[in-house]
Amino acid sequence: MIAYLFPGQGSQKRGMGEKLFDKYTSLADEASEILGYNIRELCVVDEHRLLNQTQYTQPALYVVNALSYLDRQETMPKPDFVLGHSLGEYVALFAAGAFSFETGLKLVKQRAEIMGRVKNGGMAALLGLKMDTVRKILVENSYSSIDIANYNSAEQIVISGLRDDIISAQKVFEANGAKLYYPLNVSGAFHSRYMKEAEEAFATAVAHVHFSPLQIPVISNVLARPYEDGRIGELLTTQITSQVKWYESISFLLHNGVSVFQEVGPGDVLTKMQGFIAAAPMPAQVAGFTPVQPPVKRLEQLAPPEVKEDVITDELPAYYRQLIGDEVSEGDEPLFTAAHLGSAGFRKLYKVKYAYAAGSMFYGISSKEFVARMGRAGLLSFYGSKGKSLAEIEAAILYFQGLPSLPYGIHLWHQPDDASAEMALVALLQKHQVSVVEAGGYTTLSEAIVYYRVSGLVRGENGRTVIRHHILAKAARPDIAALFLQPPPEKIVEQLVASGKITKEQALMAVTVPMADDICAEAEGTGMGGRKMPYALMTVFRQQRDQLARRFGYQEAPRIGLAGGIGTPEAAAGAFLTGAEFVLTGSVNQCTVEAGTSREVKDMLQETGIQDTDYVPGDELFEFGARIQVLKKGLFFPARAARLYEFYRMYTSLDELDPKDRTQLETRYFGATLDTVFEELKQTLSQTTIASAMQHPRHKMALVFRQYFEKSMKAALTGDQAARLDYQIQSSSALGSFNEWVKDTPLRHWNNRHGDSIALLLMTGAAAYLSRFYNTALVARESGAMIPA
Repeated sequence: MIAYLFPGQGSQKRGMGEKLFDKYTSLADEASEILGYNIRELCVVDEHRLLNQTQYTQPALYVVNALSYLDRQETMPKPDFVLGHSLGEYVALFAAGAFSFETGLKLVKQRAEIMGRVKNGGMAALLGLKMDTVRKILVENSYSSIDIANYNSAEQIVISGLRDDIISAQKVFEANGAKLYYPLNVSGAFHSRYMKEAEEAFATAVAHVHFSPLQIPVISNVLARPYEDGRIGELLTTQITSQVKWYESISFLLHNGVSVFQEVGPGDVLTKMQGFIAAAPMPAQVAGFTPVQPPVKRLEQLAPPEVKEDVITDELPAYYRQLIGDEVSEGDEPLFTAAHLGSAGFRKLYKVKYAYAAGSMFYGISSKEFVARMGRAGLLSFYGSKGKSLAEIEAAILYFQGLPSLPYGIHLWHQPDDASAEMALVALLQKHQVSVVEAGGYTTLSEAIVYYRVSGLVRGENGRTVIRHHILAKAARPDIAALFLQPPPEKIVEQLVASGKITKEQALMAVTVPMADDICAEAEGTGMGGRKMPYALMTVFRQQRDQLARRFGYQEAPRIGLAGGIGTPEAAAGAFLTGAEFVLTGSVNQCTVEAGTSREVKDMLQETGIQDTDYVPGDELFEFGARIQVLKKGLFFPARAARLYEFYRMYTSLDELDPKDRTQLETRYFGATLDTVFEELKQTLSQTTIASAMQHPRHKMALVFRQYFEKSMKAALTGDQAARLDYQIQSSSALGSFNEWVKDTPLRHWNNRHGDSIALLLMTGAAAYLSRFYNTALVARESGAMIPA
């Protein structure tokens, strides 16, 4: 996990923020208007030497720190925690969404003016003495007027009190072993009892401020623990007279798994202190340290419901009824059950209970255990074959075929760089008579997928064409959907006949069937080309389907389903209301017991919110800028993936890379020289691909850059802690909505989640939702009332 640290008073320096003011001109102008002076001139030039005066220092640091955070957001992962030292705490709260830039600056301006009016106080920094020793010296020398202001590290403490006492105490502390006693250039005894009037004045200002719920945990200076919503104003006010518990705050984060600390703002004071603290943190038991855990509610004491592995029933346990809000009165029959939703043709073709499928997740995240559990429950899912060897895929197929009457499919993906590998996979599917595949990543139809489809055509007893190789194709654009809605391309079919792969009779039958039985519209998911409105996408796909079905006179037209954003019953119900004939889920299944990824990744995913993902360039179709949706919270991968694509656009070869950029890539991204990466890569590439790379330097650059994606994916799958910040975790906002929905139940934890029970919840919940919706509509129609929004 990663934490951002925001420095406070003492880190200011002339020249700070110069480039930031040029980049964020509108915010700089807004700040100048609020403050009544030119903030850029103060920070960069400081002609009148005002920067070290409290009433100017605090607003200046707030502005520079806040702009530094906004700038950091563009390239760095979202932190897991934020905290600031004294004044820096306001920037931490801004970063966490407690208030706007403007509101924060107005608060800081008032705070600075109030504190700037305090006189006759003093502060001094002590080095080399532990807290017990400092307290003992104060007691034994009758310095009852001096308070501990900052507890920065084991042997770095700041004291605060009346100016004369602070000056006279210097000789005493130095005589008792202080390595350094450094009086600070301040006018007041900050963070001490002498700030009581300032605290009372500031409380009046804070009382009129509305604070929004925090989006990131903020560690309070006063508590050395995370803020609670509802106490922000109280704790900011108390902070003025209270000790800054920095040593305890950093120790708290260290004990709770934070391993990366990034200082955001001018200087490196906090970075240095963090190093000292990490070397000697407070013991875990001090001040009641316990790992941060989400609040446990009574419902979490219930055992998760058991779902039989051979069948799912529509008889819902009371626990499930509570989750989906099933309010059908006793004795009443619901208008819908899960088996009513979607296409009966889908259920019949795949021999499944629901018009529902779990999509493949690469590198075996859709593991054979996951697919088997789904199949035993009468549900369709697809093995994540991409990234697995042919031997591993074959072992999975044999495993599935060893289980009786198991519905399953295998992922078949486009491999334009290695057509022979794609054909080899199809040959394996043919060998074991695999009858269902999920097609993904296609921008054109390859010979391999056309061969798979057409070689499965046979003439039935009544002379009609029988399809034995079924394709569920995923598409995010109408042009890709059209590839699968039409019959196989005539040119490829002719090539297959000429090579003896298919018969002339199969070629004749191919004219009468579409390339796919089912098209899944990917409206918002982890794959390429998402971010489409589901209503618009579904409408276009259905119109295409209807037009092409009439044109080619299909015996049975392809069904149109929907994927993306389906993480709650309401979302599933919305898909069916939109006209989806089936739904396909993805991200919600990645955070389950059977999913083939690491515990570390599952721990991260169960905490994911809908705001914690982003679209970045992906491995597939990297050269075209195709994007995937990934987890961004606490990770470097999103920024680094974007940076690699930026380099790809800027340069035409690896040799053109700026030396600094190349060094950064080799040391931070790959851990090896780019030449070494390519030489190792050559061991896995076909001779055709190698020849193409040597002839086309830009293609070679893309192949090398794509190695970072593979490396980051494998690190996540294995839970490699050394590469944790580079984890590539493909996930969509559907998982965030699911997490929010089940947060007060046993399903909050991934080790209570299974793909089949998720399917049961989503489908049965959708049926209950639609039953309530239509019952409301019927009552409203009969009474002449409006349907409530």
